[in-house]
Order: sequence, then C-alpha cells, then structure tokens
Amino acid sequence: MSTVFMQIINGELPCYKIYEDDKVFAFLDNNPVSKGHTLVIPKVEVDKIYDLDDEIYMHLMKVAKRIAKNIDEKLGQRTLWKVIGTDVPHAHIHLMPLDPNYKEGQSVKLTPEEYKEIQDLLKID
Repeated sequence: MSTVFMQIINGELPCYKIYEDDKVFAFLDNNPVSKGHTLVIPKVEVDKIYDLDDEIYMHLMKVAKRIAKNIDEKLGQRTLWKVIGTDVPHAHIHLMPLDPNYKEGQSVKLTPEEYKEIQDLLKID
C-alpha cells in the first residue's frame, strides 16, 4: 500500500503544491507548526532519507535549500529544517518558518483561503 505522500504525488489526495520536478515534490503541510510549513519529498517511495540513492538525496537537498531560501525571502522569517522520519514512512524534509513565538509542539490552523494565499506566495515554477 502506498503512503499518503505517494497518494498526494499521484493526485489521489489534494494538496497545496509549492514545487514539482521529475524527482521531487513539495507542498504545504496539512498540520503546520507555522504559516508556510512545507514538506519536500522525493517521488521515489523510500522510508528513510539515508536510504535514498546519492543522486536523489543531493537533488532533494538542493530543492529544499531553494525552497527554504524562498520562504526566508517571501515571509521574512528564518526557516527551520527537520528530518524526523517517524510520522510517515516516506523520506521527507520539513521546512518551517520560525515564528518568533514558536514553541516546540505547536500547530496552527489555517483556512483554505490562507493556504491558497501562502501557496501563491511561495510557489516556484
């Protein structure tokens, strides 16, 4: 059975896409810790980030770097990177804009309109 991330990549579940190429997909987290919280995932279904082949791993990191810089620029906030690896068994990177009032474990609720606004602001073609 495919993970929720593969279902998103395959268009079976909706998302607010930020970036896509032939190897990587990035979208807004549906349970964000801050406005703009983005997940960057490889299109290949691999549980652990260190099990990716080197080419995909390096490409994933380059794309995450590009998106993090874009978040910094557009939102004016430093971006925290996290590779947790326990919530979905599919390698992924969390990019989270750091709200000055951020507390570990927090989450924010966004309306569909707020998600769309952030998507439009952060989307990279």
